[in-house]
Amino acid sequence: MSFAVWNADNAADRREWESAWLNWPDREVFAHPAYAELYCGDGDSAVCAAWRSASVNVLYPLIVRQIPSRAVNSVDLITPYGYGGPFVWGGEAGRQAVDCDFWEEYTSWARRQEAVSEFVRFSLFADELLESYPGVRSECTPNVVRSLDLEEDALWRSFEHKVRKNVKRAHNTGVQVFRDESNEHFSEFLRIYGTTMQRRNANAAYYFPVTFFEAIHKDLRGSFQYFYACVGDRIVSAELILVSQNSIYSFLGGTDEEWFHRRPNDLLKFEIMRWAAAAGKKAFVLGGGYQPGDGIFRYKLSFAPDGVRPFYIGQRILNRDAYLELIDARQKNDGEWRPRPGFFPAYRS
Repeated sequence: MSFAVWNADNAADRREWESAWLNWPDREVFAHPAYAELYCGDGDSAVCAAWRSASVNVLYPLIVRQIPSRAVNSVDLITPYGYGGPFVWGGEAGRQAVDCDFWEEYTSWARRQEAVSEFVRFSLFADELLESYPGVRSECTPNVVRSLDLEEDALWRSFEHKVRKNVKRAHNTGVQVFRDESNEHFSEFLRIYGTTMQRRNANAAYYFPVTFFEAIHKDLRGSFQYFYACVGDRIVSAELILVSQNSIYSFLGGTDEEWFHRRPNDLLKFEIMRWAAAAGKKAFVLGGGYQPGDGIFRYKLSFAPDGVRPFYIGQRILNRDAYLELIDARQKNDGEWRPRPGFFPAYRS
């Protein structure tokens, strides 16, 4: 049995990490080192806490973030955006035995790094993860997962009536869908995505530089796909999906507002599902909304009325004294600042 922490910046560690990922039957894209690196800021590091035994493997991808404070010279830990946690595979009996040992080793490592806190976004598929978590695990905004493990006719009937109506409308008004394996139409994706984010007054965190996408194209080949809906030569809706061994994930996309009346995005989603089912994928994770029950969530739910899944986050304070010092230091630096209720870690709110 062995515990290790691999750093993606170290060539030997990266090879170990990529090899372990390739040997994992589920190969979730969120556990790939190149994916974790997408969300690293200046001074941050993508790492993976790993466990290997005769029958069980664990991959726990994280970002080690520098804390911008003069009060405490330390770091905090966060899973990359999306769905993560301590992914596990191997014998069921062996998993239970590994659980305690892994967390003990990992917590000792985290404290040696002077980590103050840890924030986790857990996978929606509980069977992929270690059962226990030593911090506080709580339910967050629910997500929608579309099961693809059924015949196409049954899939079609499972949609809400308005989806079937909109897909037919798109077909009847000349909307067509294609998959772009060469990234030839990437500039159109950027245009549509950018205008969609502006229309929704999206948070600045959703405006990604071109280098973000270039890293996906270069380092995550086989783990993403672009799909487009067009009318004639005009691309009117686009979606970038992430691809794991058993599931696909709606990642980024949008639709030209002037073409809403033709319902291109409904057809786009349906064709993505058809492609994924034919490729042997079992689930399409559509995600959640900005707020519980908002319009975006209801739209996603119309494709999978029975597909609501709980989404859990994990929070853990590893050094309480340092955690409180950081809050106190920020309050002293800015007398008007107060932590936003519910935000974790509080000193970053």
